[in-house]
Formats: sequence, C-alpha cells, structure tokens
Amino acid sequence: MLTKAQLEPFGETSCAVSMKQHTTYKIGGVADFLVEAYGTEELCDLIQLLNQEDVPWLILGNGSNVLIDDVPFHGVVISLKKYFKNFHFEDNILSCQAGCSIIALSIEAMKRSLSGLEFASGIPGSIGGGIYMNAGAYLSDLASILIDVTVLKDGEIVTMRNEELDFTYRHSNFQKHKDWVALSARFHLENKPQKEIQETMDRRKQRRLTTQPVSKPSAGSVFRNPQGYNAWQIVDQLGYRGKSIGGAMVSPIHSNFIVNEGNATARDVDRLIRNIQHDALNRYGIHLITEVERINWHGETEEIA
Repeated sequence: MLTKAQLEPFGETSCAVSMKQHTTYKIGGVADFLVEAYGTEELCDLIQLLNQEDVPWLILGNGSNVLIDDVPFHGVVISLKKYFKNFHFEDNILSCQAGCSIIALSIEAMKRSLSGLEFASGIPGSIGGGIYMNAGAYLSDLASILIDVTVLKDGEIVTMRNEELDFTYRHSNFQKHKDWVALSARFHLENKPQKEIQETMDRRKQRRLTTQPVSKPSAGSVFRNPQGYNAWQIVDQLGYRGKSIGGAMVSPIHSNFIVNEGNATARDVDRLIRNIQHDALNRYGIHLITEVERINWHGETEEIA
C-alpha cells in the first residue's frame, strides 16, 4: 500500500476516513485514504499510480446514491467534491466539472433565465454521479439535455457525445465501465422567464418537503420504477411502509425511501432491499431494480431476480 506522503502531491489526503462522513446515508466502513484531487492533471496521475501499484480506488462525488459496505476499504477513495466545482455559462450552454452540485447548478441556471434543470433542483448529487446513473425526476433526466462528457478513459482524456454513452432510464455506459471517470460535461438549456422557472422549482420543493423524508439520512429513491408501475406503490402493497430491520426503516412518508434511523448498518439496508425484492418477485412477478449502488460490497452482490 502507498503511504500518505506518496499521495499528498495529488490532493488533500486523509487517513483512516469513515465513509459515514461522506455519504448521505451516513453509512460505510473506514477507507485507508481519502484524496481530494486538486485538478485534472493530478487526478490522472493519481489514478495511473494507483493502477500501477494495483491499489483499489473509487471515485466519490456527493455520496448521495450509494450504499457502502460496513467493512474497511483497503484502497483510496478519490473525492471530486472540493476542487472539481468550476462551471460557466456561454449563451445557452452550461459547462461544468464533475464535482458540481446538481442543485446549485439548477439555481444558477434559473438566475440566468435558462430552463432545463428544473427537474434536478431537488437531486442532492454531483454532476459526475448524476451522469453515471442518468439522474432524473418529473419525467426528465440529465441525458435529455446533455451534449457531451469529458472522460478519463483508458488513461486518456476524451470527449464522448451523448449518443455514445447508451443513456436509458437510470442507466449509462459508465455503469459498465467502472474505470471511466467523468471529468466535466456540457448541457444545452433553453431561454425561459426566470419567474416561471423559479415558480416551478418552488412548487416542487414544497412537494418534496411534504412527501419525502428529507430530515432523515437516505440515498433517495431505492428502486427504479418498473415498466407501468411506481415502485413506492409496490412496496406499499407488500406492506413494507414503516417496517424496520435494525436501524434501517422503510420511510412512513415515502415507501421508496429507506432511511437511517440513527445507527443503521449497510447490511440492515441491504436486508430490507432484498426482502422487498424477494416478495415483489414472488407475489407479483416484478423485478425491482435498485437505483442505489452498492460499493466495496463483500459477499453476495447479485440482486434478487
């Protein structure tokens, strides 16, 4: 394993970091190192070094759509949250780095009377993570406005067009290629009166506050909506609303959220997910696929299907 001194040239480096501090679930084991990469050159050099030394690594943005196992991660977590936050607007084009907050960008677009990111004004993730999962809401998603992505791919920095990334509902090619790293992206927005954009965002904010468990740690929606169904309705029909395993609970407010009641482990959340999947398949023949991604998972990894 590399030492802290060897990692420090590439970014702010911390040792023995609990992932509970870096995920919206407030769940996760201890990583040997966390590196806040200073910039693109440092990030590329760091990943090259880690690959040469055969050291496991993973990229983390805002930690909002992940379930990290409780066991230690013997490798390097690379965070883009601190130094990959630059963005600018040129006419109707938004260019932004992967660590930018999706919510913050939606507000900046609104201030400039640019429409297209209203759906994302409540998504607590980073642009990189949002592209990875094709984050969306209100029947829209990032792929619908994305022009292209600058990617660290096979040791080279390349620009990949929207159509090259195989976007579908909550899916992109990044999920098949875990070694690809989204560095930045460009989006096309439309002119619209600022007041109209802000009113839409305000209405949706009020709806979130009354229909989602925003006061409890969670990773957002647990399951993707199956064709023709809302996932929360299936969870409800199975009788899981308000049910708990350990410190993890299916939210009484919105049953497609599993919340951390204060001391939940990753395995508590995982058991709830698997129980729901098992019952949905046995009772209704429906395969519930998770939006939440398991990271550093040890033991069984295949979803019930």
